[in-house]
Amino acid sequence: MFVLGTAGHIDHGKSVLVQALTGIDPDRLREEKERGMTIDLGFAWLKLPSGREVGMVDVPGHERFVRNMLAGVGGIDLALLIVAANEGVMPQTREHLAILDLLEIPKGLVVITKKDLVDEELLTLVRMEIEELIGTTTISGAPIIAVSALTGEGLPELVSAIDELLGAAEPKRDLGRPRLPIDRVFTMAGSGTVVTGTLVDGSLSVGQEVEVVPAGLKSRLRGLQTHKVRLGTASPGSRVAANLVGINTSQLQRGDVLTSPGWLKATTMLTVKLRLLPYLRRSLRHGATVSFHTGSAETMAKIRLLEGDELKPGESTWAQLLLNRPVAALNGDHFIIRSPMETLGGGKIVETRTRRLRRFRPEVIENLKAREAGSPEETVLALLATKRTLELSALLTQLNLPAGETRAVIASLVEQGKLISLGQGEQSLLVTVLGWERLAEKAREILQDYHRKFPTRPGMPKVELGSRLKLGAYASVALRRLSDTGVIVEEGAAARLPAHKVQLTPAQQAKVDAFLSSLARNPYAPPGDLNPGPDLLNLLIEQHRVVKMGDGVVFAAAAYDEMVKKVTAHIKAHGKVTLAEVRDLFQTSRKYAQALLEHLDGEKITRRVGDERVLY
Repeated sequence: MFVLGTAGHIDHGKSVLVQALTGIDPDRLREEKERGMTIDLGFAWLKLPSGREVGMVDVPGHERFVRNMLAGVGGIDLALLIVAANEGVMPQTREHLAILDLLEIPKGLVVITKKDLVDEELLTLVRMEIEELIGTTTISGAPIIAVSALTGEGLPELVSAIDELLGAAEPKRDLGRPRLPIDRVFTMAGSGTVVTGTLVDGSLSVGQEVEVVPAGLKSRLRGLQTHKVRLGTASPGSRVAANLVGINTSQLQRGDVLTSPGWLKATTMLTVKLRLLPYLRRSLRHGATVSFHTGSAETMAKIRLLEGDELKPGESTWAQLLLNRPVAALNGDHFIIRSPMETLGGGKIVETRTRRLRRFRPEVIENLKAREAGSPEETVLALLATKRTLELSALLTQLNLPAGETRAVIASLVEQGKLISLGQGEQSLLVTVLGWERLAEKAREILQDYHRKFPTRPGMPKVELGSRLKLGAYASVALRRLSDTGVIVEEGAAARLPAHKVQLTPAQQAKVDAFLSSLARNPYAPPGDLNPGPDLLNLLIEQHRVVKMGDGVVFAAAAYDEMVKKVTAHIKAHGKVTLAEVRDLFQTSRKYAQALLEHLDGEKITRRVGDERVLY
């Protein structure tokens, strides 16, 4: 399925030509018919001699409605540039051609209309003017066919030329991530809300769950149509009408994008390659406010030039656009910027949901160049160089490649050691080698600082280290890799540097010795007034030299082991034991006996049954 779009000056016969080719009047609004001019987008379709079906988007030619033209021209496969023979090239001819060139429309065909109004000499002059005009654009060398929509002269040749050009066109790729930029919203009697647009990047099927971005509305597809024919599935490149369930027309607007749920995120900041049109009379200044157009969306934007304070006509630069409202766009999408009265330029989006880049930085520009012109592998590495870490699911949405091809690129980079993957599947976190080295160095710095502040602690809690590294759900797998590569040592719930050893000061050692001596003198009723403090006590627990009970009771490890053996032996001999029996067994007080038994219950060595304990 292919889509054609008309372009050209007002009253050069675009709508009349579309009607002559298709039998469909694209002017659907009463005001358009009364004024004899196209104000908004019109749609028709045509079956070619080869059997191919093509949709046709008829755009307005008046300068006041260029914004409507921009909403329809994106996503077309073939542009029909219309020039009236009796007027030749006019202002909107040039502007519309400039827009087609900025959008890099892959194929074009020039139609000289109203052939019946001029002689051959004037027709030749118009043809020469057109050849010169298109010579430096993406449709350079395009066929030029003269027709008369009134007499029908030239129309068969035009249809054949369209068929031949589309026969050589590559079919739209199905990237598995459908996007339908909405250009019309209306209500159909008996069906409800209907939206239309040109489907790109994937397919849609009846019954499918869908989402409208940036509105965040969820719906289901009740029906799909192309050229008024009901479909079960619409393929990429089709003009599609989608019937939505549970959404009112008041909730939707031109510029919204219909897609599958969960993957497409709106943004208010873009990094772009911007080209200014050569025939402009003024430069574009850093900080200028313009209107921004991509797909069918439009919003105001502020320009941040990254390489200078102004951009001269005909020049290109890297820039960032700060949008007044969110738009749903992807890397690789084309855009246009305009002033209130004229098109200024446009280009291609390099990064969506970008961070604010520093101006006049050569390393920033080199990275952007690599992402623009590099191989898929170079693009991935350059993208990650700015992000440092990126989930695979997010990366899949930022490359104009099928998901399978992107995964193959990632697997190759991981195998080559140029990329590190933390985790499994879609939710794996991707990190460059440099990014991983920075992460490892940060982990070392965090642990060094921790060991300096707490020299008596064997290590930092792993939960705390993962939080400080800001890795979220990927903390445990990252710490495991840091441990496997010898950066850190994991010991139970703690992590430490390999060289870290607990070293006590003489005063601390004296406290420890005094505490252990007091436990040895009264093993079953240890005093609590010589506790060396939480850090030293935790160290002794980690070293398995003491065991802490509840209520602040601490036994020496040897005493504890002996008590466990005697209690379990008593239960095996008698089937049970009471608190009083444990107290008498060790000639201690109720406090220590109760603390011991409650600890044994917690360790699932014993189990309480009434006032007695049995083995667990």
